[in-house]
Amino acid sequence: MAMKFTILVSILVLVLIAAQADEAQGLGTITAAVNISGIVTCSVNGSANAPPFANALVELSCGGNVITSAVTNAQGRFNITVNPLRVPLANLLSSCRIIVATPLSTCNATLPTGTLQAQLQFVGTTIRGLLSILTLVPIRFQLVV
Repeated sequence: MAMKFTILVSILVLVLIAAQADEAQGLGTITAAVNISGIVTCSVNGSANAPPFANALVELSCGGNVITSAVTNAQGRFNITVNPLRVPLANLLSSCRIIVATPLSTCNATLPTGTLQAQLQFVGTTIRGLLSILTLVPIRFQLVV
């Protein structure tokens, strides 16, 4: 019985040492989510000096298909969370874009009718224990007529 206990304790010690070594090397994280956030302004070129585009419908579109959407708040901010198993990072960066489905003329009648679109850019990873969250932002919104 003492021999079985010694073997069990030895195995547990080895597992703990291996887990700490992986954590120290940054190994073993699981990508849990991709977070896409940004600010939409009432401008044809994404000018930071323009007023915010509040209550605008913002869509994540990949290959012409809308994956998910959000609505901007009073400051024009939006946040979209995507499951990386549904849309891998490589696809998000190559074939997806953020489209503001609400026409630009809605926020300012003097602006042309059209939609704002932006490609995505990877800006970093946040690690929380064994989970990692990838962060993407729209590069710069441009008017598409």
